[in-house]
Amino acid sequence: MKALVFNIRLNSLYSVIMPFTWQSALTYPVLPPSAVIGMLANAFQRYKNAQHPIEYLKEIENKIFWAGSRLLTPCVVKSYITSAITKWGDTIGTGKFTNALSRQFAYTRNLQVSAIFNNDEIVSAISDAIVSSPLFCGDSESPISLDDKVMIKNVMDSSSGKTIYTEYPVPFTPDTKIEEGNGIVYLMHERCLVKRDSFPLQGYIVPIREEEKLLKPSYLRVKITNEKVFQIENIGYIIVSDAGERLQKEATKQTKKRGLFPK
Repeated sequence: MKALVFNIRLNSLYSVIMPFTWQSALTYPVLPPSAVIGMLANAFQRYKNAQHPIEYLKEIENKIFWAGSRLLTPCVVKSYITSAITKWGDTIGTGKFTNALSRQFAYTRNLQVSAIFNNDEIVSAISDAIVSSPLFCGDSESPISLDDKVMIKNVMDSSSGKTIYTEYPVPFTPDTKIEEGNGIVYLMHERCLVKRDSFPLQGYIVPIREEEKLLKPSYLRVKITNEKVFQIENIGYIIVSDAGERLQKEATKQTKKRGLFPK
């Protein structure tokens, strides 16, 4: 398998909203797997521009084995009151036109984004799309730019190891054994598309530590029991959740039925 790894520079505040918050919209400090998939699909659609955007999302999601991101620099998260327009036309004095909502925004200088693909043939095309297309962090109000070249790395299965260090989010279950490091647990979507009326949230422990109201990059030392571990060349170890692996096997099976491999 191959992985795409690239560093991004944030050009503004960003708000990747946790899906279970609305009235008081909270943000992730890093991009969850679903946001990484959405970013790549958006770039690929703009690069190819030959079919409906959802078709590119399906193609990317079916060919991604794992996706994640990590902080490279300290991150600050603040809450703001925003005014959402609820009506575009009405009679003055009959009601409200706006609704005040609390929303979190984050800012950090750099994030590292990685994605492992189960189909090596598409990796170069997506790399070209990342370089050629506008990129956004979560939505179109948060433009980002590449801070370095896009790297294509080899991926090795390292599940036989006993203990690993990682700087990427780790799937968090009652059996997860964290031996050292700092982290905060978040619920994240691993995919963008609903599968069989199921759209589960997976717990992840993100290796960050809070210090003087800043979220700073950290690491985790994990004792491996039955987790699936992979090593991205010159980048480090990542752990794939059982749910993510099951979703990927199902996606690969459906993709093969539709005749999309090889392409």
